[in-house]
Amino acid sequence: MAQKLIIIGAGMATGRALEALIDANPDAYDVTLFNAEPRGNYNRIMLSPVLSGDKTYAEIVTHDADWYAQRGVACRFGEKIAAIDPAAKTVTSETGDVLSYDKLMFGTGSTPFIIPLPGHDLEGVIAYRDLEDTERMMGMGEGNKVVVIGGGLLGLEAAAGMAARGADVTVVHIMGHLMERQLDAAAGYLLREALIKKGITVLCGANSKEIVGEGGQVRALMLEDGTELPCDLLVMAVGIRPNVALAKSTGLAVGRGIHVDDQMVTSDPDILAVGECVEHQGAVFGLVAPLYDQAKVAAKTLLGEADAFVQKELSTKLKVTGCDLFSAGDFAEGEGREDIVFRDPARGVYRRLVIEGGALIGAVMYGDTADSNWFFGLIRDKTDITPMRDTLIFGPAFQGGAPLDPLAAVAALPRDAEICGCNGICKGTIVDAINGGANDLNAVRACTTASASCGSCTGLVEQVLASTLGDAFQAPVSTPMCKCTTMTHEDVRRMIKSQRLTSMPAVWQACNWLTPDGCHSCRPALNYYLLADWPLEYRDDPQSRFINERKHANIQKDGTFSVVPRMWGGITTPDELRAIADAAEKYNVPTVKVTGGQRIDLLGVKGEDLPAIWSDLNAAGMVSGHAYSKGLRTVKTCVGTDHCRFGTQDSTGLGIKLEKILWGSWTPHKLKLGVSGCPRNCAEATCKDIGVVCVDSGYQISIGGAAGMDVKETELLLQVATEQEAIDVIRAVTQLYRETGKYLDRMYKWMGKLGLDWITEQVSDPTIRAELIERFELSQSIYRKDPWADHAKTRAPSYKPVANLTLEAAE
Repeated sequence: MAQKLIIIGAGMATGRALEALIDANPDAYDVTLFNAEPRGNYNRIMLSPVLSGDKTYAEIVTHDADWYAQRGVACRFGEKIAAIDPAAKTVTSETGDVLSYDKLMFGTGSTPFIIPLPGHDLEGVIAYRDLEDTERMMGMGEGNKVVVIGGGLLGLEAAAGMAARGADVTVVHIMGHLMERQLDAAAGYLLREALIKKGITVLCGANSKEIVGEGGQVRALMLEDGTELPCDLLVMAVGIRPNVALAKSTGLAVGRGIHVDDQMVTSDPDILAVGECVEHQGAVFGLVAPLYDQAKVAAKTLLGEADAFVQKELSTKLKVTGCDLFSAGDFAEGEGREDIVFRDPARGVYRRLVIEGGALIGAVMYGDTADSNWFFGLIRDKTDITPMRDTLIFGPAFQGGAPLDPLAAVAALPRDAEICGCNGICKGTIVDAINGGANDLNAVRACTTASASCGSCTGLVEQVLASTLGDAFQAPVSTPMCKCTTMTHEDVRRMIKSQRLTSMPAVWQACNWLTPDGCHSCRPALNYYLLADWPLEYRDDPQSRFINERKHANIQKDGTFSVVPRMWGGITTPDELRAIADAAEKYNVPTVKVTGGQRIDLLGVKGEDLPAIWSDLNAAGMVSGHAYSKGLRTVKTCVGTDHCRFGTQDSTGLGIKLEKILWGSWTPHKLKLGVSGCPRNCAEATCKDIGVVCVDSGYQISIGGAAGMDVKETELLLQVATEQEAIDVIRAVTQLYRETGKYLDRMYKWMGKLGLDWITEQVSDPTIRAELIERFELSQSIYRKDPWADHAKTRAPSYKPVANLTLEAAE
């Protein structure tokens, strides 16, 4: 008869322990799993991509309901354990149920540390720990001010995620440089500069004094020097502490964490503990790699098998807001130590190696971390680096006097070289799996768990595949469009075009969709592809759009909406301004803000007032600014030759013409334009999706700029002599983007996939250009309309979110 195992906490450590236990002997225990959160195991490392919009929660779930059900795990989610009686070997849940156990495992994790500042209990002061915190931060967007206390990894990821959604974010860090535990001052400085370029304000050496509130809600953070930082949300990301309250009340030995021995057994022989809640030989743990090691040992202990948890030298390889970072060992300054430093400011690369007694003892890398595993191996193995001292800083490819091919460098790594730090997977394990038939990334991941956690080693795993399989290696295919299909976005769109699929049911049938009616991921993409490819045959499906596009306004964190009327080229009139002012007063709009795109935003409009405010603005001659759309947002202009003594062309006039031509066109992602009247570039045209810089000889048209999470300068597409040529080129390149772009790819990503040369070739060809313009005008003739005017004539659509489609996609 199976023994009874109760697990407290459905986190990553207990989840891995369950996997190991059930894989080894599925009948050994009847398992009951309690979790304070109302859900099972998900990858907390990936909460940051969820916040930034790169992933959905569904994509980071490790164990779904089916997984637990198939393995007979009794799940009691959203239910805490109130008490444990180790003598009677029972637990009492908060509902009063008493359950007996043979073995008990703690996986209570950690709790975020909240600085006990005055005002820390105000509404709007949160930590960054779970999905609820993440969802709260996902509500922060344009018009919101956020303060993040803490310049460590979590704080910076929180700041970056909210900044990507348009929030005005300030990071407050008490130390002199960011991530001081992982980085030295030089690397911390580079990281700070990168964050500032992304629009995040960073205050180092700043001490918080008080959280200021108003009506029970946070209003600002006050610093020791009297500076007041206004905020709608304050996020504390200043560290975690092992969650030991329940263990302590049970009578277990507790220090900073729950004391465990090498077998992960607590002071009670029938109670184990794993994860961030434990203390082993004086150490507590926050990285996932040692937690997974603990889980494997705990599973063997439960099965009566011998194993021991051993603390290992750890490295930290991170990606913070798009910046690659690595640190390992001891990189503090000290007597008898020497530094080797490499700086390449143009590439944004920094390396610092610390050597003592002929051995590498510490390394810090910023910008280029490709060789991090090799350096970590030297630190871990205490390798004598004397013979390669002169070339050490350049990495493994330069040892032996000549640069090596990257695959040759990977092939030269020993079998015990660690490839996946999270899961402790070495090269030999991966090679054995490949030789056993795992011939692609997914198969290697399934066999070994390499690259299955944070994913930062994915490229290195692929290199091991390539070096092991040789010519038999096939480069990985793109990610499937969603869980409904094995086909990529590109495959599906080729099918839509080649087989003339003009409806969603036709796509589902022809492409063997696994889910009858699609899902929240594929329906918006299919709706766009069909809309762009078959404008005559297909009709837009509003229910396959995100909530903002269905409501024709941006939903705010409190359920109100943001309304942005269009101002052609940023130009307005006294009558329009009066209409906006009248609307703001009439509908009690709490905030009226000038946007970065030279428009006026009415923030805080109630859902029931949308039709009426649209009607009033329509009556004044104004239409939707589509500030919510995957389409043209704004065309930003400078005053050009009308007023500026430096202007070379009529930039304002061109901007207005372009906006009136492109207005209402749906595109794979949002589209922003800028037209500057001279190379002084006052309209910031060189960081837009499409930018025009006017010069004496005509118009320089550039594409592929960005000024959000990724800062990109545009690249020159064409220079033309006349205004009409400029308009034609921009219409053509917009249609080319519409026809060949992947849904939710900004123009710079599209350009990176297809290549600027090919795009230039297409729009330069007179015949192709004319065909692109013809198809663009056909689409505009059918779909360009003011949604406000349509909906203002009727009752506002009731706000009933469609399942899984209530959140706006990543901006």
